[in-house]
Amino acid sequence: MWRTVHAVLRTPGTPLLLRRSMSTSALLAQKSATLTVTPKTGLADELLDIKVEGLGPRERVTLRASAVSYRGRLFRSVAHYEADGRGGLDLARDRALGGDFTGVEPMGLLWSLTPVGSEDPCFSQMPRGVMKTPLKVEVTVHHAPQQQAVPLGPALASAQVQRWFSSPELSRARLQAGRLRGVFLLPPGDGPFPGLIDMFGDGGLNESRASLLACRGFATLALPFFGYEDLPPIMKDLNLDYFEEAAKFVQSHPKVKGPNIGVIGSGKGAELAFSMASFLPNIAAVVSINGCVSNTATALTCGRSILPGLPFNLDKISAMDSGAYDVKEALEDPLDPAYRESRIPLEKASAHFLFIVGEDDRHWKSSVYADIAVKHLTEHGKTNFTLLSYPNAGHRIDPPYSPFFSVYLDPVLGVPVLGGGQLKAHAVAQIESWKKILEFLHLHLG
Repeated sequence: MWRTVHAVLRTPGTPLLLRRSMSTSALLAQKSATLTVTPKTGLADELLDIKVEGLGPRERVTLRASAVSYRGRLFRSVAHYEADGRGGLDLARDRALGGDFTGVEPMGLLWSLTPVGSEDPCFSQMPRGVMKTPLKVEVTVHHAPQQQAVPLGPALASAQVQRWFSSPELSRARLQAGRLRGVFLLPPGDGPFPGLIDMFGDGGLNESRASLLACRGFATLALPFFGYEDLPPIMKDLNLDYFEEAAKFVQSHPKVKGPNIGVIGSGKGAELAFSMASFLPNIAAVVSINGCVSNTATALTCGRSILPGLPFNLDKISAMDSGAYDVKEALEDPLDPAYRESRIPLEKASAHFLFIVGEDDRHWKSSVYADIAVKHLTEHGKTNFTLLSYPNAGHRIDPPYSPFFSVYLDPVLGVPVLGGGQLKAHAVAQIESWKKILEFLHLHLG
């Protein structure tokens, strides 16, 4: 900045009054803009209010968000805007004219964050150490570049926010007694609270969603079932006894309003939630996010019954030029009579079901499986279900404003696979489904 001012002052033939005017304008242009992002500290599912003041009337600017994931990867997003006649900008009111998204998108800078560089794209940004470390996001405003390939200049203003997946008031307990593993999260207060079990299908412990659910009033057990501590390193020959033990733990906790509890699951976690509701008592609510109606990949022992794993046909996997694999057609048809024994008997469940489907899921045919489930329940006289289907949404539907990943690492195949979805449509699915999940669980768990 000072070099610019000095250059102007040294320009021959420039009248002193004009030089003073130009130097003052240069200083004001670089010092007057202010960027506010509120709340500065909040939960990851909270809406941000992003505003800029002190710009020139109708000035074109670029806003950029930057964040570093728990793996140390840099994520960025950009959007181009035009200030109003007073030099103000409000992302809840004003349209993005280009960049990573367009239109009025108050949280577009968050959900459009993508990794910078050519690193492996299949690692999710969702943090695991959610109790200790927030996701730190820096938002900056810049003069809009004259050409797309031109790098952004110095920031006119900046602001930082912290996005937490937890709260200091939560109680967090690691489960290590017996064979049960996981983390149990309790809201503050004496309760009793509605009880939940939360499961993902990609192995290890992921407590990000469970923490947010606890912040919203649910006593939630983040339950891993392979790839964590002394659990089996790979998913093989599961037994429902483990999940029954988890259910009894939650149901009997003194701060849980039992005996009825709920289960939420994604992918393989969703089909395990179906099995729990079909074979175990007091499962009152199930949220399935892109789950299958059959037990897949590996056998599940349910008391005296064994559900064989619906197999994947490896000949139907296609390699893409990007290095990822398209596995959508690989899972065998649940309606094939040869695999009838793998079907989960949903008609036995007394739970209420919420099916959440991404219509562009490339992992498997989630829309088909949800339709099969709905038809099956209807044929048995059941009306205890709600189906929410989101066009152009992919497989991994996370809590709102989470970055979008079209490729992720499949825990069974051990290779990067397509997840499907389009950026904006997937963001809509994450935002809208989260609202519906909370409403559904509050309704059926009290």
